[in-house]
Amino acid sequence: MKRILVIGATGQIGTELVPALRKLYGNDNVVAGYHSKPPTGKLTEGPVEQVDVLSKESVEKVIKKYDINEVYHMAAILSAAGEKNPQLAWRVNMDGLYIILELAREYGFRIFWPSSIAAFGPSSPKVNTPQVTVMDPTTMYGITKYAGELLTRYYAYKFGVDVRGVRYPGIISSEALPGGGTTDYAVEIFYHALEGKKYQCYLREDTMLPMMYMPDAVKAAIQLMNADRSKLTIMSGYNVAAFSFTPKQLELEIRKYIPEFQVEYVPDFRQKIADSWPKSLDDSVARSEWGWSPDWSFEAMVKDMLVKLAQKLGKTEVLERIK
Repeated sequence: MKRILVIGATGQIGTELVPALRKLYGNDNVVAGYHSKPPTGKLTEGPVEQVDVLSKESVEKVIKKYDINEVYHMAAILSAAGEKNPQLAWRVNMDGLYIILELAREYGFRIFWPSSIAAFGPSSPKVNTPQVTVMDPTTMYGITKYAGELLTRYYAYKFGVDVRGVRYPGIISSEALPGGGTTDYAVEIFYHALEGKKYQCYLREDTMLPMMYMPDAVKAAIQLMNADRSKLTIMSGYNVAAFSFTPKQLELEIRKYIPEFQVEYVPDFRQKIADSWPKSLDDSVARSEWGWSPDWSFEAMVKDMLVKLAQKLGKTEVLERIK
């Protein structure tokens, strides 16, 4: 039986990953681990523990208490937030990962750890970025993700730790607000549209980036963790893709349902980060080795986001128009 700990359970992905895992394996078998933001709503329907990923004793206590055999290590300082405090980003992203890997070596539990498109850089091919290519990240977040890929693979090959992960593109969620990433605009824009506010986008209108809807992000994690290990050649850092779009394309798709919506484009420091990232990803290795394929298209994602957020915000008049 799986006994799972999700570290970073109150983050953007963790908020939806925990309920999905509990639905599969039972509420009592999935522990929601949080640091500073206490869980609410669905996250409280099973065991909850405060976990400091920078304290081996804090994590080890929970591992032993619940006899954990699988950890989804989702705690991280993201790209934009990491540039404001690179020292903290290094500590959380690298020291925290090292602690989890050391505990896995000692206790034998399996790990899911996500990398990111931020691991690529200006010299990486921008279109259909290959699985194996030049990696020269320019942000502290990207540096920690690329270093993390190398470290997790070392622990897999040197110590036999079963650690797996994907390189996530930008993630779009209707449940949790984003937490300091360069692709946050792709969630913020929906709230402004539904509230009748003009949105000021911090990226150029033609900035093409790979993105993914949260249900597919959750699906990728669970599917990879259930894959036959003997068929996995990379373990950590699989490219996974769904769709790519620009801020302008997203604006126009939203305006199909809310024609009066307006966006102003005022690029800031995040533009330079976005310019260093891929426009699209080649995820053929993930598709061939563990059967990855996304369920959601760009158009279906936009409509579903508008419906769910309109319900959440009580915008009944907009909801009628969308449906």
